[in-house]
Amino acid sequence: MVGMRILMAGASGFLGTRLAERLRSAGHDITRLVRRPATKPDEASWKPAGGQLDPALVAAADAVVNLAGAAVGDKRWTAGYKARIRASRVDSTGTLARTIAQLPAVDRPRVLLNSSAVGWYGETGDREVTEEDPAGTGFLPDVCRVWEAAAGPAEDAGTRVVLLRTGLPLDERGGLLKPQMLLFRLGLGGKFGGGRQWVPWIALEDWLGAVTFLLERADITGPVNVVGPEPVTNATFTQVFGRLLRRPTVLVIPGFALHLVLGEYATEPLRSQRVLPAVLARAGFTWAHPALESALRAALAPEPSAAA
Repeated sequence: MVGMRILMAGASGFLGTRLAERLRSAGHDITRLVRRPATKPDEASWKPAGGQLDPALVAAADAVVNLAGAAVGDKRWTAGYKARIRASRVDSTGTLARTIAQLPAVDRPRVLLNSSAVGWYGETGDREVTEEDPAGTGFLPDVCRVWEAAAGPAEDAGTRVVLLRTGLPLDERGGLLKPQMLLFRLGLGGKFGGGRQWVPWIALEDWLGAVTFLLERADITGPVNVVGPEPVTNATFTQVFGRLLRRPTVLVIPGFALHLVLGEYATEPLRSQRVLPAVLARAGFTWAHPALESALRAALAPEPSAAA
Protein backbone atom coordinates (compact mmCIF):
# COMPACT_ATOMS: atom_id res chain seq x y z
CA MET A 1 0.00 0.00 0.00
CA VAL A 2 1.20 3.50 -0.84
CA GLY A 3 2.41 5.39 2.22
CA MET A 4 -0.33 7.32 4.00
CA ARG A 5 -0.30 10.45 6.12
CA ILE A 6 -1.70 9.31 9.45
CA LEU A 7 -2.76 11.51 12.36
CA MET A 8 -2.58 9.52 15.58
CA ALA A 9 -3.94 10.22 19.06
CA GLY A 10 -2.81 8.07 21.96
CA ALA A 11 0.51 7.34 20.28
CA SER A 12 2.46 7.43 23.56
CA GLY A 13 0.60 4.52 25.17
CA PHE A 14 1.60 0.87 25.21
CA LEU A 15 -0.28 -0.01 22.03
CA GLY A 16 0.09 3.37 20.36
CA THR A 17 3.88 3.41 20.63
CA ARG A 18 4.16 0.01 18.96
CA LEU A 19 1.58 0.81 16.31
CA ALA A 20 3.37 4.02 15.36
CA GLU A 21 6.61 2.05 15.00
CA ARG A 22 4.88 -0.55 12.83
CA LEU A 23 3.23 2.01 10.58
CA ARG A 24 6.42 4.01 10.14
CA SER A 25 8.32 0.86 9.20
CA ALA A 26 5.65 0.22 6.55
CA GLY A 27 6.36 3.61 4.98
CA HIS A 28 3.57 5.71 6.47
CA ASP A 29 4.07 9.25 7.75
CA ILE A 30 2.87 9.65 11.37
CA THR A 31 1.90 12.87 13.15
CA ARG A 32 1.31 12.30 16.88
CA LEU A 33 -1.22 14.44 18.71
CA VAL A 34 0.00 15.49 22.17
CA ARG A 35 -1.78 17.40 24.97
CA ARG A 36 1.27 19.58 25.67
CA PRO A 37 3.20 22.00 23.48
CA ALA A 38 4.69 20.11 20.55
CA THR A 39 8.47 19.75 20.81
CA LYS A 40 9.30 17.32 17.98
CA PRO A 41 8.82 17.48 14.20
CA ASP A 42 6.30 14.61 14.26
CA GLU A 43 4.15 16.13 17.03
CA ALA A 44 1.16 18.47 16.98
CA SER A 45 -0.65 19.91 19.98
CA TRP A 46 -4.36 19.59 20.73
CA LYS A 47 -6.72 19.97 23.68
CA PRO A 48 -9.40 17.28 23.42
CA ALA A 49 -11.00 18.17 26.76
CA GLY A 50 -11.74 21.60 25.31
CA GLY A 51 -12.55 20.37 21.81
CA GLN A 52 -9.55 22.22 20.38
CA LEU A 53 -7.88 20.76 17.27
CA ASP A 54 -6.48 22.55 14.23
CA PRO A 55 -8.67 21.46 11.29
CA ALA A 56 -5.66 21.79 8.99
CA LEU A 57 -3.99 18.87 10.77
CA VAL A 58 -6.97 16.65 10.04
CA ALA A 59 -7.35 17.89 6.47
CA ALA A 60 -3.72 16.97 5.81
CA ALA A 61 -4.26 13.37 6.88
CA ASP A 62 -5.31 10.39 4.78
CA ALA A 63 -6.27 8.50 7.93
CA VAL A 64 -6.85 9.17 11.62
CA VAL A 65 -6.12 6.61 14.33
CA ASN A 66 -7.43 7.35 17.82
CA LEU A 67 -6.21 5.22 20.73
CA ALA A 68 -6.52 7.93 23.39
CA GLY A 69 -7.99 7.16 26.79
CA ALA A 70 -7.02 6.91 30.46
CA ALA A 71 -5.87 3.44 31.51
CA VAL A 72 -8.73 1.34 32.88
CA GLY A 73 -6.86 -0.85 35.36
CA ASP A 74 -4.09 1.38 36.68
CA LYS A 75 -6.02 2.99 39.56
CA ARG A 76 -8.94 2.24 41.84
CA TRP A 77 -12.28 3.18 40.35
CA THR A 78 -13.21 6.17 42.43
CA ALA A 79 -16.03 8.33 41.14
CA GLY A 80 -13.45 10.83 39.93
CA TYR A 81 -11.34 8.27 38.09
CA LYS A 82 -14.39 6.69 36.46
CA ALA A 83 -15.33 10.14 35.17
CA ARG A 84 -11.80 10.50 33.78
CA ILE A 85 -11.97 7.10 32.04
CA ARG A 86 -15.18 8.16 30.32
CA ALA A 87 -14.27 11.76 29.49
CA SER A 88 -10.80 10.93 28.13
CA ARG A 89 -12.40 8.64 25.53
CA VAL A 90 -15.48 10.64 24.65
CA ASP A 91 -13.65 13.98 24.46
CA SER A 92 -10.88 12.72 22.17
CA THR A 93 -13.24 10.80 19.90
CA GLY A 94 -15.78 13.61 19.74
CA THR A 95 -13.16 16.27 18.98
CA LEU A 96 -11.72 14.23 16.11
CA ALA A 97 -15.10 13.22 14.70
CA ARG A 98 -16.57 16.72 14.80
CA THR A 99 -13.46 18.20 13.19
CA ILE A 100 -13.65 15.63 10.40
CA ALA A 101 -17.34 16.38 9.87
CA GLN A 102 -16.76 20.13 9.63
CA LEU A 103 -14.24 19.80 6.80
CA PRO A 104 -15.21 20.05 3.14
CA ALA A 105 -15.75 16.58 1.68
CA VAL A 106 -12.61 16.80 -0.43
CA ASP A 107 -10.47 17.43 2.67
CA ARG A 108 -11.84 14.71 4.94
CA PRO A 109 -9.61 11.75 5.86
CA ARG A 110 -10.67 8.52 4.20
CA VAL A 111 -10.85 6.56 7.45
CA LEU A 112 -11.06 6.97 11.21
CA LEU A 113 -9.88 3.95 13.19
CA ASN A 114 -11.20 4.61 16.68
CA SER A 115 -10.39 2.55 19.72
CA SER A 116 -13.13 0.80 21.66
CA ALA A 117 -13.06 -2.36 23.77
CA VAL A 118 -14.64 -5.77 24.30
CA GLY A 119 -15.94 -4.15 27.47
CA TRP A 120 -18.90 -3.30 25.20
CA TYR A 121 -20.35 -6.78 25.79
CA GLY A 122 -20.23 -6.86 29.58
CA GLU A 123 -20.73 -10.28 31.15
CA THR A 124 -21.43 -12.97 28.52
CA GLY A 125 -20.96 -16.17 30.55
CA ASP A 126 -20.41 -19.12 28.20
CA ARG A 127 -22.33 -17.45 25.37
CA GLU A 128 -20.31 -16.59 22.27
CA VAL A 129 -20.75 -12.99 21.09
CA THR A 130 -19.84 -11.23 17.85
CA GLU A 131 -20.00 -7.67 16.57
CA GLU A 132 -23.75 -8.06 16.05
CA ASP A 133 -24.47 -8.45 19.76
CA PRO A 134 -25.78 -5.46 21.76
CA ALA A 135 -23.96 -3.73 24.57
CA GLY A 136 -24.10 -5.28 28.00
CA THR A 137 -24.82 -3.52 31.28
CA GLY A 138 -22.47 -1.87 33.75
CA PHE A 139 -19.83 0.83 33.81
CA LEU A 140 -17.59 -0.32 30.94
CA PRO A 141 -20.44 -1.20 28.54
CA ASP A 142 -21.89 2.26 29.24
CA VAL A 143 -18.52 3.87 28.55
CA CYS A 144 -18.12 1.92 25.31
CA ARG A 145 -21.61 2.91 24.18
CA VAL A 146 -21.01 6.66 24.48
CA TRP A 147 -17.41 6.27 23.26
CA GLU A 148 -18.49 4.64 20.01
CA ALA A 149 -21.39 7.05 19.59
CA ALA A 150 -18.96 9.98 19.78
CA ALA A 151 -17.50 8.87 16.43
CA GLY A 152 -20.91 9.33 14.80
CA PRO A 153 -20.32 12.76 13.24
CA ALA A 154 -17.41 11.45 11.16
CA GLU A 155 -19.46 8.50 9.94
CA ASP A 156 -22.43 10.71 9.15
CA ALA A 157 -20.13 12.95 7.09
CA GLY A 158 -19.08 10.01 4.92
CA THR A 159 -15.73 9.03 6.42
CA ARG A 160 -15.23 5.31 6.91
CA VAL A 161 -15.25 4.64 10.65
CA VAL A 162 -13.92 1.41 12.19
CA LEU A 163 -14.45 0.82 15.92
CA LEU A 164 -11.64 -1.32 17.32
CA ARG A 165 -13.21 -3.45 20.06
CA THR A 166 -9.86 -4.56 21.40
CA GLY A 167 -9.44 -7.55 23.69
CA LEU A 168 -6.54 -8.20 26.07
CA PRO A 169 -3.19 -7.91 24.25
CA LEU A 170 -0.43 -10.34 25.25
CA ASP A 171 3.00 -8.81 25.79
CA GLU A 172 5.14 -8.82 28.91
CA ARG A 173 5.73 -5.06 28.58
CA GLY A 174 2.07 -4.18 28.97
CA GLY A 175 -1.50 -5.30 28.44
CA LEU A 176 -2.75 -8.40 30.26
CA LEU A 177 0.61 -9.95 31.17
CA LYS A 178 2.58 -7.10 32.75
CA PRO A 179 0.67 -6.89 36.07
CA GLN A 180 0.72 -10.69 36.44
CA MET A 181 4.30 -11.39 35.42
CA LEU A 182 6.00 -10.91 38.79
CA LEU A 183 3.44 -13.01 40.68
CA PHE A 184 3.72 -15.86 38.20
CA ARG A 185 7.52 -15.76 38.20
CA LEU A 186 7.44 -15.97 42.01
CA GLY A 187 5.19 -19.01 41.81
CA LEU A 188 2.26 -17.03 43.21
CA GLY A 189 0.14 -17.02 40.09
CA GLY A 190 -3.27 -18.63 40.10
CA LYS A 191 -6.71 -18.54 38.60
CA PHE A 192 -9.14 -15.77 39.49
CA GLY A 193 -12.19 -17.03 41.35
CA GLY A 194 -13.51 -20.24 39.83
CA GLY A 195 -11.47 -19.72 36.65
CA ARG A 196 -14.46 -20.49 34.41
CA GLN A 197 -14.63 -16.98 32.95
CA TRP A 198 -13.61 -16.61 29.30
CA VAL A 199 -10.62 -14.43 28.41
CA PRO A 200 -10.69 -12.50 25.08
CA TRP A 201 -6.92 -12.37 24.49
CA ILE A 202 -4.95 -11.39 21.38
CA ALA A 203 -1.26 -11.60 20.55
CA LEU A 204 0.35 -8.17 20.25
CA GLU A 205 1.62 -9.09 16.79
CA ASP A 206 -1.92 -9.91 15.70
CA TRP A 207 -3.34 -6.72 17.17
CA LEU A 208 -0.83 -4.71 15.17
CA GLY A 209 -1.53 -6.77 12.08
CA ALA A 210 -5.29 -6.42 12.44
CA VAL A 211 -5.15 -2.64 12.80
CA THR A 212 -2.93 -2.39 9.71
CA PHE A 213 -5.31 -4.73 7.87
CA LEU A 214 -8.31 -2.58 8.81
CA LEU A 215 -6.52 0.57 7.75
CA GLU A 216 -6.18 -0.86 4.26
CA ARG A 217 -9.57 -2.57 3.85
CA ALA A 218 -11.90 0.10 2.51
CA ASP A 219 -14.85 -2.32 2.60
CA ILE A 220 -14.88 -2.75 6.39
CA THR A 221 -16.80 -0.33 8.60
CA GLY A 222 -18.32 -0.32 12.06
CA PRO A 223 -17.34 -2.41 15.07
CA VAL A 224 -14.60 -5.02 14.75
CA ASN A 225 -13.63 -7.42 17.56
CA VAL A 226 -9.84 -7.30 17.63
CA VAL A 227 -9.30 -10.54 19.52
CA GLY A 228 -7.81 -13.96 18.90
CA PRO A 229 -10.00 -16.63 17.28
CA GLU A 230 -9.75 -19.06 20.22
CA PRO A 231 -10.79 -17.53 23.57
CA VAL A 232 -9.93 -19.64 26.61
CA THR A 233 -11.07 -19.77 30.21
CA ASN A 234 -9.06 -18.11 32.93
CA ALA A 235 -8.19 -21.56 34.31
CA THR A 236 -6.73 -22.64 30.95
CA PHE A 237 -4.91 -19.34 30.53
CA THR A 238 -3.36 -19.71 33.99
CA GLN A 239 -2.30 -23.29 33.37
CA VAL A 240 -0.62 -22.55 30.03
CA PHE A 241 1.06 -19.38 31.28
CA GLY A 242 2.45 -21.16 34.35
CA ARG A 243 3.70 -24.09 32.28
CA LEU A 244 5.59 -21.83 29.90
CA LEU A 245 7.17 -19.99 32.85
CA ARG A 246 7.81 -23.34 34.58
CA ARG A 247 6.06 -22.14 37.71
CA PRO A 248 3.26 -23.72 39.76
CA THR A 249 -0.24 -22.28 39.42
CA VAL A 250 -2.10 -24.11 42.17
CA LEU A 251 -3.25 -20.98 43.98
CA VAL A 252 -6.77 -19.63 43.70
CA ILE A 253 -7.25 -15.90 44.08
CA PRO A 254 -10.79 -15.56 45.47
CA GLY A 255 -13.10 -12.85 44.30
CA PHE A 256 -13.32 -11.19 47.71
CA ALA A 257 -9.52 -10.80 47.79
CA LEU A 258 -9.57 -9.11 44.38
CA HIS A 259 -12.26 -6.74 45.60
CA LEU A 260 -10.21 -5.85 48.69
CA VAL A 261 -7.20 -4.96 46.54
CA LEU A 262 -8.82 -3.55 43.41
CA GLY A 263 -12.18 -2.25 44.58
CA GLU A 264 -14.87 -2.03 41.89
CA TYR A 265 -12.36 -2.81 39.12
CA ALA A 266 -12.15 -6.37 40.50
CA THR A 267 -15.32 -7.18 38.57
CA GLU A 268 -13.28 -7.06 35.33
CA PRO A 269 -10.84 -10.00 35.86
CA LEU A 270 -13.82 -12.00 37.11
CA ARG A 271 -15.99 -11.14 34.11
CA SER A 272 -16.53 -13.77 31.42
CA GLN A 273 -16.33 -12.53 27.82
CA ARG A 274 -16.42 -15.17 25.10
CA VAL A 275 -15.84 -12.75 22.24
CA LEU A 276 -15.29 -13.96 18.67
CA PRO A 277 -13.68 -11.95 15.81
CA ALA A 278 -16.41 -12.58 13.23
CA VAL A 279 -15.66 -9.55 11.01
CA LEU A 280 -11.92 -10.25 10.78
CA ALA A 281 -12.56 -13.93 10.09
CA ARG A 282 -15.03 -13.18 7.28
CA ALA A 283 -12.62 -10.66 5.78
CA GLY A 284 -9.87 -13.27 5.55
CA PHE A 285 -7.51 -11.92 8.19
CA THR A 286 -4.78 -14.42 9.07
CA TRP A 287 -3.65 -14.63 12.68
CA ALA A 288 0.06 -15.23 13.27
CA HIS A 289 -0.79 -16.71 16.69
CA PRO A 290 -4.31 -18.12 16.66
CA ALA A 291 -3.69 -20.41 19.65
CA LEU A 292 -2.92 -19.21 23.18
CA GLU A 293 0.33 -21.12 23.67
CA SER A 294 1.83 -19.71 20.47
CA ALA A 295 0.76 -16.19 21.48
CA LEU A 296 2.26 -16.53 24.96
CA ARG A 297 5.52 -17.91 23.60
CA ALA A 298 5.78 -14.89 21.32
CA ALA A 299 4.94 -12.54 24.20
CA LEU A 300 7.65 -14.04 26.40
CA ALA A 301 10.34 -14.26 23.72
CA PRO A 302 13.26 -11.85 24.21
CA GLU A 303 13.39 -8.99 21.77
CA PRO A 304 16.23 -9.09 19.22
CA SER A 305 19.17 -6.97 20.27
CA ALA A 306 19.99 -3.86 18.32
CA ALA A 307 23.28 -5.43 17.26
CA ALA A 308 21.61 -8.58 15.94
